Amino acid sequence: MSEELTDEVEAINSIYGAGSLTQSAAEDEPDIYILHLPGGAVSLRLRFSASYPSEPPAVLGTQSSGSTGKRGAASRDLELFRAAVGEVYEPGQVCLFDAIEKVKELLDAARGEVEQDDDEEAHVVVVHHHDHHERGASDAAVLLSDEPPWVMSDPVVELKSTFIARCAAVSSPTQAAQYVQHLLSVDKRVRGATHNITAWRIRGPNGTSFQDCDDDGETAAGGRLLHLMQLMDLWDTMVIVTRWYGGQKLGPRRFALINAAARDAFVKAGLVDETVHKKKRHGK
Repeated sequence: MSEELTDEVEAINSIYGAGSLTQSAAEDEPDIYILHLPGGAVSLRLRFSASYPSEPPAVLGTQSSGSTGKRGAASRDLELFRAAVGEVYEPGQVCLFDAIEKVKELLDAARGEVEQDDDEEAHVVVVHHHDHHERGASDAAVLLSDEPPWVMSDPVVELKSTFIARCAAVSSPTQAAQYVQHLLSVDKRVRGATHNITAWRIRGPNGTSFQDCDDDGETAAGGRLLHLMQLMDLWDTMVIVTRWYGGQKLGPRRFALINAAARDAFVKAGLVDETVHKKKRHGK
């Protein structure tokens, strides 16, 4: 098992629950893993080559559950996942989280439903206040007497699009929302950017925790930022990545650039050790 696959198995099980992605119990199938799709009807059999993620996973089929009543749904989920892997996979990049989120998105669209979690109220606050800023001032920003302790990344520029990330320590979802609104209210250039993508993870009292994200029009970008923070095990921190569109489409490459800017801000803030992550990525 590659180090990247080991990390991805751990991440998927921490995000979607223990046992979501497990190695096949059969001794002659060391490269086969069973993926239990969140909210899906069945489990899927995936094969990972020794060179993954340089090669995409092979989606072999469904894992038999002994039930005949879910065959239609099983076939649907299998085809959706195969299509999702084909859409999101990029050579050298792990892809299961993005594929799972794509399948969830397609399933929600098919059902005509949008699932909401307990943290949705915090997300709504961000969206509501963002609109309020575009009309003028923000009550959240007015409450702040000091500049948020932002740590900024170096600019990341590709095809005239520019990405800059800011991260800061936060202790509550309300404070994270206030920091976003303060930035939008005092920095006209940030307020006029194409996207301001945010994510935060906060440990609350009595074992509670909060995590949320906002795409700000860049579909799935917030979820990928949040996934990055989960992989880095960052808590009590928020990040906002600002993008100014340069007139040329970047395709899926834009997500790597968004995460690269965020990672640079985390390193500059001393939240992660850059040398450790470089060794991890190169397998040294």
